[in-house]
Amino acid sequence: MSRAVAGLTVAFLLAAAMPALAHKPGRDARLPTMGAAPAFALTTTDGGRLALADLRGKVVAVTFIYATCTDTCPLLTAKLATLGQRMGKDFGPKVAFVAITVDPERDTPDVLRSYAEAHGARGAGWAFLTGTPAEIKDVAQRYGVFARKMERGDVDHTFLTSLVDRAGVLRVQYMGVRFDPDEMLRDLRALLREGSR
Repeated sequence: MSRAVAGLTVAFLLAAAMPALAHKPGRDARLPTMGAAPAFALTTTDGGRLALADLRGKVVAVTFIYATCTDTCPLLTAKLATLGQRMGKDFGPKVAFVAITVDPERDTPDVLRSYAEAHGARGAGWAFLTGTPAEIKDVAQRYGVFARKMERGDVDHTFLTSLVDRAGVLRVQYMGVRFDPDEMLRDLRALLREGSR
């Protein structure tokens, strides 16, 4: 096993085992501020372009998946789809979930649309994005996501979901897929309350 592959394996195992890097705010506590969220402008499932700046005024969850993933990506997407439903009327108008592919060569807009439909990620609150390999590599790296295509075609990548507040500031990141959905729901609602003050 090469040093690079060994390093990727260790990074993946750590990502799967680590709890969410989320802050549990008290009634008056604010979530931490990590700095400006990395900007992006990528291709949507209808062939248009969507930039993070277009979502200003909404709380945004940014995550990374790929459509041919058969295990962890569907679990993450299903967890987020359930959270979107739990957000109720705020999901769409005030909260958006953005899933960016780490396999842009295969994940065309049509492929991502089919993936979204198959995993219950529908509605105005969702955006599945692709782009050129260079665009995807750039945005993944700037969000702290590692991705490498393996020989058999799957993509070894970091599972990291980032919450961005209404002003475009990165506030919380959840590592892996085992994070507590109730905690993320509390964090989303805390960011919504901040924006309404």
